[in-house]
Amino acid sequence: MQDEIRTSAEAYENSALPRRHEVHADPEAEACNDVPDAVRQKSLKQKSPAEWAYERLILYIQNFEEQLDNEHEVAMGFTGGDTGVIRIEGLGFFDPDIVTFYGSDATGTRTQLIQHVSQLNVMLRALPRQIERGAARRIGFRLAQDLDRENSVSDPDDKQG
Repeated sequence: MQDEIRTSAEAYENSALPRRHEVHADPEAEACNDVPDAVRQKSLKQKSPAEWAYERLILYIQNFEEQLDNEHEVAMGFTGGDTGVIRIEGLGFFDPDIVTFYGSDATGTRTQLIQHVSQLNVMLRALPRQIERGAARRIGFRLAQDLDRENSVSDPDDKQG
């Protein structure tokens, strides 16, 4: 249920908030159409393209991981080169326009990909978990925790805190 809009300024601000919409062919598939409050806390003008890309990638990774069984972990494939697939072990951004991915490739070699947001094309994949590491590791949960923690820090523009 959405809050009632009371002023034209609120209508303008609400129209600038991010929206998310998905539809799937399988009626049993869960569409993820919500945008968490942690992502909505800053207006569009307060975030760099890198921060927006980072936050939205977190949501996609977390949603993808929720659909995995205990035998699989999330990995990411990259288009436009021979980068291949990396097992996602970290994600970050560098304002105003760089997103970076940390992980390991299929041979276990440590990998870091640094990408400009305008070139961002990724494919999430389910790879069998590495048995020697024990239980499947879920980066999406850790990323979402960090996002919540970062947004709970007092914002100097926030009149409430």
